[in-house]
This record gives sequence, structure tokens and C-alpha cells, in this order.
Amino acid sequence: EKLMQQGLASRQTAATNMNEHSSRSHSIFSIKVRQKEEGEGGRSLFANINLVDLAGSERQSKTGAAGDRLKEASSINKSLSALGN
Repeated sequence: EKLMQQGLASRQTAATNMNEHSSRSHSIFSIKVRQKEEGEGGRSLFANINLVDLAGSERQSKTGAAGDRLKEASSINKSLSALGN
């Protein structure tokens, strides 16, 4: 719970014309799961689960963003484009 609170404190949101609570940051959650069979010599199984929440891509002309919010939107769109390449 403490880690989730730290992450939540780092999360950035801002209001735009399209979304009152628009996410302005990316989040990655990595969960590691281990399952072990009972008994001596029981084998172990491992799984990694990665959940990714990307900041939203919004058409800049529709958001009403200006100044720092407009620069921020440009950075978000640029980073999302880099993921697609």
C-alpha cells in the first residue's frame, strides 16, 4: 500500500477541454508471481505481469491547452509516437 501511495503522489493530472482529469504521466506496474508445489523438491513456476497506463494522446487543437500544458501535450504525443516506432 505504501508503494501505491508513493506512486499516486507522483502521478500528474491536469484539466483540458476534453478531460477534466487528464493523465499527464505514464505508469508501469510490474507484478512478479511465484507458485511453488508443496513438498520437498517441488518445482516453482514464475510469472511476470506488466501493466502499463500511458498518458492520453489528445488532439492539441481540441484541448484548449496553452503554455506549459501545450508543451506537455507535445511531449506526451512525441513519447507515444516513439513507442509505435
